[in-house]
Amino acid sequence: MNEDTYDVIIVGGGAAGLNAALVLTRARRRVLVVDAGAPRNRFAAHMHGFLTRDGFSPLELLALGRAEVRGYGGEILAGRAVSATGEAGAFEVTVELAEPDATRTTGGTATFTARRLVIASGLRDELPTIPGLAEQWGTGAIACPYCDGWEARDLRLGVIATGPMSIHQATLVRQWSADVTFVGPLTDDLDPAVREGLEARGVRIIATEISSVLSSADGTLTGVALADGTTLDLDRLFVGPRLQANDELLRQLGAETAEGPMGAWTASDFTGLTSVPGVWVAGNSGNAGALVVVAAGMGAMAGAALNADLVAAETRAAVEAARAGSTRTPV
Repeated sequence: MNEDTYDVIIVGGGAAGLNAALVLTRARRRVLVVDAGAPRNRFAAHMHGFLTRDGFSPLELLALGRAEVRGYGGEILAGRAVSATGEAGAFEVTVELAEPDATRTTGGTATFTARRLVIASGLRDELPTIPGLAEQWGTGAIACPYCDGWEARDLRLGVIATGPMSIHQATLVRQWSADVTFVGPLTDDLDPAVREGLEARGVRIIATEISSVLSSADGTLTGVALADGTTLDLDRLFVGPRLQANDELLRQLGAETAEGPMGAWTASDFTGLTSVPGVWVAGNSGNAGALVVVAAGMGAMAGAALNADLVAAETRAAVEAARAGSTRTPV
């Protein structure tokens, strides 16, 4: 292998990317992780549902993960990958460097080569354009009942009707509190059976549009203002944001997509292998609904499968070299 070529470049330094890197560095692979430094859960003070790490800071988890990967010889580069080209054995990734390095940069960018790729760049949440909502994101305004439902138990909970998945959200949220309001004009179009089920469990349904999210002087969410001039007192607001995949590199490489509950997403097999030979996905790049612990597991699976793929390629090359050597005419 060319000493300037990595075995693997991993785009994304979240739980998925770092766990893939951990598996691969422990397999003695030369690994570069490109990390833009903007994990999806950076707005949350704590994460939940991760065995032995429940209540842990997501940013602290990543700091520990980076240290572990570096301890096995992995490299982590701060920057944003802007393009990916090539094929298995010869991929090129161009990175806009967060801190330009004179030894390997031209105009603030650098290009790196690798035999295989893992794309773990995740997704971004696009919130409804309601004044005051963005300021509460990750604290008073949340998305995942499994992540934050326990902390919101028995409080006054609101669920914004933003689309079909909001029905599922409203149904789930009722598990954590008997005081739940499903609010927004889209509730006018609820299937009668769905409405009956929600109301039978005590969920209030208000078809009025939310005009703003309300907060106290110290920044605590207090409720929402409605378009009819009334207010609704709340302690937490559940929001179903539009999920937008950070899949620019995958599209550049020609990876196929498949329709799922969250829309069109990059298609892959159970290990994360995409339709592009030599390219794996992990975490929210492969599963829009993956919690942190699931994303980490997907990274581990992708790393192990990718290493096996490299071993198979190296074995084929060794056999070819051995056969070529055995047929040479002795000097």
